[in-house]
This record gives sequence, C-alpha cells and structure tokens, in this order.
Amino acid sequence: MTLPPPESIQPSAYVDSDHPAVVDFARSVTSGASDDRERASRLFAAVRDRLRYDPYSLSADPGQYRASAILTSESAWCVPKAVALAAAARAVEIPAMLGFSDVRNHLSSPKLLTLMGTDLFVYHGWVQMYVGGQWRKASPAFNSELCQRFGVTPLEFDGTKDALLHQYDGAGRRHMEYVRERGVFADLPFTEVMEALRATYGGMLYPRGEDDTFSPVEG
Repeated sequence: MTLPPPESIQPSAYVDSDHPAVVDFARSVTSGASDDRERASRLFAAVRDRLRYDPYSLSADPGQYRASAILTSESAWCVPKAVALAAAARAVEIPAMLGFSDVRNHLSSPKLLTLMGTDLFVYHGWVQMYVGGQWRKASPAFNSELCQRFGVTPLEFDGTKDALLHQYDGAGRRHMEYVRERGVFADLPFTEVMEALRATYGGMLYPRGEDDTFSPVEG
C-alpha cells in the first residue's frame, strides 16, 4: 500500500484547494457525509454533472485552469474538470493527484474530429484519490446528460473501485481506448499539456503571449 505524499493534500497553483470558493463548494457538497468514500462519491458526481463537458472550451489562458475559476463556469473539458475534483477532494482532506492519459474516443462527433484532425485525445485528465487506504482512479469528464445522448452509462464512483471511461457503449460499440499513460502529478503541468495540445492539434489552440510561449500561473 502506497501512502499519499504530502503534496497530495496541500494546495498548489492550479489545485488551489484553500481558496474560499473551492472550500465552500466541497463542504456544501459533502455536508452530512459519513466517511471519505461518501465524500469522494458526492464530489465526483457534483463535478461530473455541474460542469457540462465541452471540448470546444479549450483555452490557453492559465488563469482558467485554477480550480477556483473552473468552479464558476457552467462547462469545461476533461483537464479542468479533473483539476476541480482534485482541489475539492483536498479541501475536505482527501488526498488527490492529477493523472493524464492519451485516449481515443471512437464516438466523437464528426465535427470535433474534423476540427482536431485526429481521434486521439492527448492528456485526457482524471483524478487519483486516496480513499479507504487505497488509491482509486476516477474520470469526471462526461456529464450524465451527455452520456445518455451517446448511449453510454454515466460513470459512478463509490470509492471502492476505479471509475475510468468505458471501453464500450451500451450497444457494444468501441467507446474509449487508453493509448498512453502520461503520469500522475500533484499540480497541473500546464506548459507540458499546452505544448502537447499545440503539437497535436495545431491551429485549434493558440499560445498565450506574443513570444509564442505559454505562461503558467505562479503558485
């Protein structure tokens, strides 16, 4: 059993779990919960459904990737949703880390695939939470309404097993395919993620600043 490192419970530049907005959100969602499993489950469901999944909301502005800013939005894509969940978990003293994988989404819309130029999603974001003495992985990316539209059962997280994206939809069609693991991080590796997105998708994402570089937020 791997014990959680100190940085998995501390606030950081993007996972700003000590921000009042994050603390208020986490405490309101988990009020009355009996243990960490229930707290983690409630936080997962809240981030999954309160933030509608929107892959077109991609931004190169680092300020938009702080958990405190993300929680004021109505929609987000997988990376900011993972940041928000990690911060909310830490706010109620559940150790949490950010994980990233490259995945293929076989049910992506033709419009999105045309824009991306590929069916490969680099740096798909998920969260690793330490619950009941074990690290459990959870992906809050796809809200329930979106899942229903595509015939996919929404993911549920109860703190006893991983809740990553389904390989197949309800009709047996290939849904998500994990291609490459990018690692687990205490905070969002902003520059690394942005450079990978730009290299993969080109004009879909433009860098911030006239010097053609990305400027991370300061912790």
